[in-house]
Amino acid sequence: MADPAGSGSGAGSGDIGRGPGRVLILVYGVFALSAGARAGVQIATKWHEAPVAYALSALAAAIYLVALAGLVRGGRTGRLVALTAIGVELAGVLVVGTLSLLMPAAFPDATVWSAYGRGYAFVPLALPVLGLIWLRAANRSS
Repeated sequence: MADPAGSGSGAGSGDIGRGPGRVLILVYGVFALSAGARAGVQIATKWHEAPVAYALSALAAAIYLVALAGLVRGGRTGRLVALTAIGVELAGVLVVGTLSLLMPAAFPDATVWSAYGRGYAFVPLALPVLGLIWLRAANRSS
């Protein structure tokens, strides 16, 4: 049964966690965990070497976690949370990716988003694009 307020996930709410949304949930979970673990180790062991890069990786992990939460929650609220997080993620990938190529000295160590996610087979660039496409498609089907 759908939540009358439209804030939960249920029938009629355009459940964003179904079908391809399940794959997005899995990938966002993996990226939240891997980026968070990597940033945690880097911050704890070598913060002085590249604080901006490590802080950006931690930020990416937090954004992946928020997007994951929105996708899992579903409904109107979940969709808005996911849409916002994924939009911020795409902007981050584009800005950090571009800056890391134009100003490599500012990034002595790579972030998750450096060179548009080259170190992660460009998944950090493709993921928000696919996420936004999915959210749009799921919204149309609701």
